[in-house]
Parts: sequence; structure tokens; C-alpha cells
Amino acid sequence: MRLRRTAAVVVTLSAAAVGLAAPAAQAAKHPEGMDIHAGGPHGQVVAHQAHDAASARHGGSANMTSHGGGIMVDSDITPIFWGTKWDNGTFLADKKSGIESFYAGYDGSNYAKTSDEYSGTNGQVGPSLTLRNSIVDTSGGITKAPSTTTILTEVANVISNPVANGYYPVYTDLPRGNAGYCAWHSWGTINNVPVQFAFFFNLDGDAGCDPVDSSGLHSQGLAALANVSAHELSEARTDPRGTGWFDNSGAENGDKCAWTFNTPLVNFSNNSKWKLQGEWSNAAYTAGTGYPNRSGQKGCLDGH
Repeated sequence: MRLRRTAAVVVTLSAAAVGLAAPAAQAAKHPEGMDIHAGGPHGQVVAHQAHDAASARHGGSANMTSHGGGIMVDSDITPIFWGTKWDNGTFLADKKSGIESFYAGYDGSNYAKTSDEYSGTNGQVGPSLTLRNSIVDTSGGITKAPSTTTILTEVANVISNPVANGYYPVYTDLPRGNAGYCAWHSWGTINNVPVQFAFFFNLDGDAGCDPVDSSGLHSQGLAALANVSAHELSEARTDPRGTGWFDNSGAENGDKCAWTFNTPLVNFSNNSKWKLQGEWSNAAYTAGTGYPNRSGQKGCLDGH
């Protein structure tokens, strides 16, 4: 779901200004005078129990249209793992290494190429991905569903020199609780450098955000994170700053195919395998070569 709240807020980094639910020690890390500028959350992966109510709206129009802005030509990604539980081996399990494998294999995969048909003012979406070293921040965390400013602040805390138009997915140790969504993506600036970022709940044992991967290749929590990571990255690539591709209901390419699966497992370029939703393709819908989403529109692809 692409939310229309795109009005931005400029703040100076301080715990008081951005409402951080972090200890004072974390507030001391904020570089003095740094400005961040955050947009609203886009592309929320609506949990199973809330999805059916939203699916009719996502079926409004079939194909997406460009709204005159740019896209992500290439993806430069730095995963961030935030929260005290990331130093707990039991919680860590296969999640950090698995997410790193997910992004490494996404690079050049047929799954990535399902979004390559879309273009913007700065060129064409491409399947290339640069994966940088992950960052683990166990200095604090969040205790409730965060604002986009809170997540962008965390990116600014741990990234001293952000890559222009880089993508920073932030994986937290906070369970979803009663929130009706599993993840979202957004955009902003750090010291006038444009960046994209995303937020993910801890989805361990969360039936509402579970793709039900029965392969045994991954823990349940990792499988759930991989599926929503595919959703958010695909949307960030095609609508990074709220002016890219979405339909007349506001649904981006991940929204239009959420919780629909064409094959038991999708093969990535590094031979890792994942249970992933498809992504919407205007070309596939027009040609009649896609598989149906929950509204029956045949425009979803997963690279097979």
C-alpha cells in the first residue's frame, strides 16, 4: 500500500527532536547539526489478516503508470540490524547471514529482472546490485512501531557517509504486535544526500506475515523477512521517492502481487532459493503472460 503522506519534516538529530525510544547513550551518538528529511511510509506489506480488505482497492486499475519521477537504476544496499537482540545467538540464528545471502543472490537474478521494464527521468531500472557490509547496532532499539524519521535517524546514526540514492533496509528486533503491516519503505535525505530506506519488524512466529515456506532451507523468521524484503526492494527500485510507478489506487508493483506465489521456490543468482511473492509487470499483463494476483489480474511475475 502506498500511503499519500509524503509531506517531509526537517529535523536536527537529537533524541528529543525525533522522538527516539532509545537510551540517552544513543542520543549522544548523533552528529551535531546533521539534518535529515524523511518522506512518508510507502508500500506497506499488509499482514494476511488485513490484506483481503485492501486487495479490492489494489485491484482498481490494472497497469501502473509513471508519475514523472526517477527510479533506481542500480541498487546500492547496506543492511542494518538494529536492536539489543542482534547480539543473541539464538535470535540471530540464520537471519543476518540469510538476509545477506538474499541480497547477494538478488543481484542479476531473473526475479530482479521482473522490474526492469520500468524507466524514469534518470534512466531504466537495472538488475545490478552492490551489497555493502552489513551493520549491526545493538546500542538500543525501538519499543513501538516507528515513524519514518526514527528509522532514517538510525540510518544517519550508523552511516557516516551515505551513498547517494543508496538503499538502507533496517531490520529490527521488535515484534509486530497489533500493527497491520509487516514492513514499509520510504525515502529522505541525510545532509542533503538523497537515500532510500526500509523498516522491518521481527517476524519470528508471526503467522500474519508468514509466506509458509515448507522447504526447510530457512528458519520461519528468515523466510518471512526475505519475502517482505523482496516486496520492499522491488517497490523502492520502481518508486523510490513517491513519484515513480504505481496504479490509480496508489498500489506499487509489490502491493499488486502481495501474498501471491507462483512457484514453491524462486532461484537466485547465487543458487539460494526463496519463497517469494511475484512483482507486477505491465508488460506481462498486457501480453497475458503473468499469473493472477488476488484480484484476478494476470500481471504478476517471479522470474520463472
